[in-house]
Amino acid sequence: MATTTEYTLEKIAGHHVEETLGQGALIDAKHAADEEHAQSLWQAIKANKNAVGWSVLVSMSVVMEGYDTILIGNFFGYPEFQKKYGHDYGGTTGYQISAPWQTGLGMASTVGAIFGGVMNGQLCAKYGYRWVMIVALFFMTAFIFIIFFAQSLPVLLVGEILCGFSWGVFATVGPAYASEVCPTNLRGYLTTFVNLCWAIGQFIAAGVLEGLINRPDQWSYRIPFALQWIWPVPLMICCFYMPESPWYLVRNDRLEDAKHSIKRLSNDKTEEQLAGQLAMLVHTVKIEAEIVSGTSYLDCFKGVDLRRTEIACVTFAGQILSGSTFAYSPTYFFEQAGMSPTEAFKMNVGSTAMAFTGTLLSWWLITYSGRRTLYVWGQGTLFFLQIIIGILSATTSSKGSLWAQAALCIIWVLTYSMTVGPIAYAIVSETSSVRLRSLSVCLARTTYQIVNVISQVLEPYFMNPTAWNAKGKTAFFWGATALGMFAWSYFRLPEAKGRTYEEMDLLFQKKVPARKFASTHVDPYALGIAPSKEALAPTQEETKETK
Repeated sequence: MATTTEYTLEKIAGHHVEETLGQGALIDAKHAADEEHAQSLWQAIKANKNAVGWSVLVSMSVVMEGYDTILIGNFFGYPEFQKKYGHDYGGTTGYQISAPWQTGLGMASTVGAIFGGVMNGQLCAKYGYRWVMIVALFFMTAFIFIIFFAQSLPVLLVGEILCGFSWGVFATVGPAYASEVCPTNLRGYLTTFVNLCWAIGQFIAAGVLEGLINRPDQWSYRIPFALQWIWPVPLMICCFYMPESPWYLVRNDRLEDAKHSIKRLSNDKTEEQLAGQLAMLVHTVKIEAEIVSGTSYLDCFKGVDLRRTEIACVTFAGQILSGSTFAYSPTYFFEQAGMSPTEAFKMNVGSTAMAFTGTLLSWWLITYSGRRTLYVWGQGTLFFLQIIIGILSATTSSKGSLWAQAALCIIWVLTYSMTVGPIAYAIVSETSSVRLRSLSVCLARTTYQIVNVISQVLEPYFMNPTAWNAKGKTAFFWGATALGMFAWSYFRLPEAKGRTYEEMDLLFQKKVPARKFASTHVDPYALGIAPSKEALAPTQEETKETK
């Protein structure tokens, strides 16, 4: 397909809306878009309380992923877990899970999540978010039995891989669903809520681990596994009744179902407002279909969608490359550096509390700052903190230096949770095209998981006293990767704050440089509202140009 001018795109999309929904539908679409821009935050919440509620419920599934992420990593420093699954190295080293097994267990759920995420992209595109979530939650309930009754490391490894399949679904459905059921003003808050759910899971796990660390039997690590049964059944019931994404329904030409879904997600909207919302969705989907047709993974790497895919994938990978593998599993690091297990787990609780607090503060920050600003300078700050941790570890091994490194780790977690952690979810969800959203989000999350696998291979060798034993000097390595992410985001990451999906489509189609996204004006309805269908119809020359 040859390059299509912005003017022709608007004219073809306008003609399609009028042909599909009737005379005057384009006017309704423009009014709906103007209404989204004009709404204040509280007006948007009041008009979309149902959408907010359903988005929050779906995102709560991510609590399970956050819970397990911190669980396995911190079990390596858990006395009873070490005795059950580890080997006694004697002397001051004592019981340890070997570095290869730490690597395997650390990345087991990640490997499962890669396959779960890839499958989820195609499944959501075909069956919608609702049924995919219900099935994933059912299998999650079954797979927990494996890790709960595991008597050996290989069985535990298999259980973690299988649980990862479901976690891969939860991690991608949450932000994608939130971005599709909420208006422009609420997208940033509800997509970053996914990170808050992740932090809630980690906070619960840290509290459970700290409370059971002195229990001298197998239940000290079995109870944390068993608590994962709390979430799936209630969430399955909620998902059975949840409205399907209207964007998914429009993409599949189920317009009446889409209108019904919009009605369930909104609060007391008039028929005219519902019609306008539907018309805006149809208009956006048509614009994207004219830019690049197709809805497969391969289409994510074609035309303007290649740039959008790059941004989504690298942004998510930046969560790992910022150093989260190092800072988010501090217990083992603190123990190897000389802290007692009790002190280390108390520090871990403090760290996860900071993650929770930081995500709440990020909601205040995104009200006044753009996504790009928070992500770019967040990466810069994380680089600076890790270099200081590395210098302290390299220059002295005193007790004061150890506590200073611990404090800086907690400051790192707070900074990450205010910037890179939650903002990445908003960027990925808003940057991907509506037509390819489920696929793009899954590709981005898969990229994250692949980078996470690499980090999970490296981190145990950096930290384990039977391997490289780098301790705090590991921060130099992750500081370097954070610096690379700072440079990439400065030159390649665009600003999506306050943009409707139609505007984002046109900005990418016009190839606007990343640093000029915020200042460039585009109007999807710049063609004007034509008095008749004939005026909207593309001319012969324009039709030829798009072929």
